[in-house]
Amino acid sequence: MGSVRLARPQLALPLPPSTRSLPVLDQRSSGTRFLSLPVRRVLNPPASTHMQFWSLNPYIGCEFGCSYCYARQTHAWTMERSGQTEAGFSPHQSFERNILVKHSAPEVLLRTLDPSRLGSTALVIGTATDPYQPAERKFRLTRRLLETLLHHRGMRIGIITKSPLIARDVDVLSAIAERHELSVHLSIASTDAELLRRLEARTPAPHARFRALSRLTAAGINAGVLIAPIIPGITDGYPALAAVMEAAREAGARWVAGEALRLGPAARTGFLPLLRREFPELVARYEQRYGRSQRAGQDYEKALTRRLVTLQQAFGFPVSEGMRRKAEVSEPAS
Repeated sequence: MGSVRLARPQLALPLPPSTRSLPVLDQRSSGTRFLSLPVRRVLNPPASTHMQFWSLNPYIGCEFGCSYCYARQTHAWTMERSGQTEAGFSPHQSFERNILVKHSAPEVLLRTLDPSRLGSTALVIGTATDPYQPAERKFRLTRRLLETLLHHRGMRIGIITKSPLIARDVDVLSAIAERHELSVHLSIASTDAELLRRLEARTPAPHARFRALSRLTAAGINAGVLIAPIIPGITDGYPALAAVMEAAREAGARWVAGEALRLGPAARTGFLPLLRREFPELVARYEQRYGRSQRAGQDYEKALTRRLVTLQQAFGFPVSEGMRRKAEVSEPAS
C-alpha cells in the first residue's frame, strides 16, 4: 500500500472472540479464501491510530503480496481474535490467502457515521490494505461505502490504492467530488514493471495504474501519485523518480509526493528475506541503516526530500511548505 502507517494495529472492531469459523464467502482453486468478518464499527478515530485523520479499511489482508507491507500484524491479530485457523498457511502467507471481508461495513457506516464528529479532519480509505484489491471486483465493498458517503456533504475524503480498478467507480467518485473534498492517491513506486514484480508480487502493472489515473483526471477528479515506499538503493535514484513524475504529468496528476521505506516489525518479516534473495548486495547497507530503527536515517531522508522537491519543481508539481522547509536545510547523505 501507500505511505500511511498506523502506530499500532487498528481495525473495525470484530465481534468478541469465537471458536466458530468465519463464514466463507468465496474460495479459489489456489486456496485463497474470502471470510466474512462481522464488525460493530468501521471508522478508526485519530485518537486510536495516532494519525491526523480518520481511517476506514474495507478488507483485512490483501492478495497483492507487497513485500514491504506493514499491515500483516493486524491480520494475524484479527485471525487469532476471531478464533480462525491458518488453513495450512503461515501467518505471513495467511495475510495474502485469507482475506477478511467486512461485508456489512456499508450498512454499519450508514448507521454510525456522524460527519460532525469528523469536522474538518479527513477520512482516508485504504490506509492499511488496498480498498481496490482483487476482492473488490466481487464484493464491491468500497463502491458501496462510497455510495453511503453520498448521503452526506462537506467532508474531506481521501483514497489510497495501487489498483486501476478504481477507475471503474469514476461515476461514484465524480458524485463524491461534488459533495465532498475528494483526493485520490494512486500508489506507484516505479515505472519498471519487472522491478515491481520482484517487490510487489501481484500488483497491477504501472502502465495500467497510470491509465486509470488518466481516466480519473480526465473526469475532473482531484488525483495524484504517491511514490511509496521509496526503497533505498532500488527505486530512489533520480532517473527512477523522474520517470514516475514524467508519467504522472502525462496522466494529468495534480501532484506527486513520496516517502522513504519504513521497516517496522511486520514489514521486516516480508521485506528482509526478499532483500537477501533479490538484492544481496544491499544487505549490509540495510543492516547499517535499518539495524536499530524503522527509518533509513535523518541524513538519507533529508537528501531524499531535496531530490523530490527538485523533481517536483522540474515537472511542475506543487511543493508543500513542509517539504520545502525540509529541503532547504537538508544535506546530502554520506
